[in-house]
Amino acid sequence: MGRIGKEVTGQVISFAGLVLACVCCGVPMWRVTSYIGANIVTGQVVWDGLWMNCVMQSTGQMQCKINDSLMRLSQDLQAARALVIICLIFGFIGFIITFVGAKCTSCLKKDSSNATVVIIGGCLLILAAILILIPVCWSAAVSVSDYLSNLTIETQKREIGASIYIGWTSAVLLLIGGIILTTSCPPNKPYYPAYRPPVYTYGRPNVATYGPVYAAPSNQSYTGPYTGSYVPSKPYPTAYSAQPYVRN
Repeated sequence: MGRIGKEVTGQVISFAGLVLACVCCGVPMWRVTSYIGANIVTGQVVWDGLWMNCVMQSTGQMQCKINDSLMRLSQDLQAARALVIICLIFGFIGFIITFVGAKCTSCLKKDSSNATVVIIGGCLLILAAILILIPVCWSAAVSVSDYLSNLTIETQKREIGASIYIGWTSAVLLLIGGIILTTSCPPNKPYYPAYRPPVYTYGRPNVATYGPVYAAPSNQSYTGPYTGSYVPSKPYPTAYSAQPYVRN
C-alpha cells in the first residue's frame, strides 16, 4: 500500500472514530438503572448521560431532563464532560490538519513539510483517543464497583450503558487511525552531500640527498700516487743555503 492509500485509510478510520465520539458524547446512556416493582407496570429504566437524564416507563413513555447544574453529576461524569469535549476539539483539528498535509493535495510544496503536518495530525488523533478512553474507563469502573457493592440498594444499582461501549470503539478507531497516519510518511529531510576537501597524506620530510656529509679524518696516511692537476702558483725552493749569523 502506497503513501496515499495509507493516508486515506487512516483518515477514514479516524473519521469513523470522531463520529462515534460525537455519538458517545450526545447519547444519554453512560449508566443504566433498571427498577422493576412487584408489578411489571411499575417498572422503569433510568438513563444517565453527560447532558441529560432520561426515564423510560414500562408503558413506552420517555421523559428526559437536561442537567442544568454540573454539580448534580457525579465526579466521573463531570470529568467525562470536559474530557470528551477536549477530545472532540483535538480530534477535529488533527483530522483537518491531515488533509492539509496529504500527498494528494498541493497546499504545501515540500514533501518533508507534508509529512511533518500529517504526523502532527496523527499525534493529535492519538491524543484524542487517550482523552476519550480515560473518562469511559473511569465511568465503567465506577458503575461496576457500585453494582458489586453490598451497600448499594438493589433499585439503585447502575449498569454500564451503551455509550461506554461506543466510547471504547471510538478510542480504538482513533488510535488505529492516528498510528496509520503517523507511520504512513516518514519525513524526508533534504539531503545535501557534505563537502569534503581532498585529503593529502603528509609523509616524512624529504632530506636532501646531496647535502654535505661530515666524515671524521682517517688516521692512515695516503700512500697512493697523486693524480690530481693542482699546480702551485709559485715554485717551491729546492735547497736552502746556510747563512752565517754575524755578531757585531
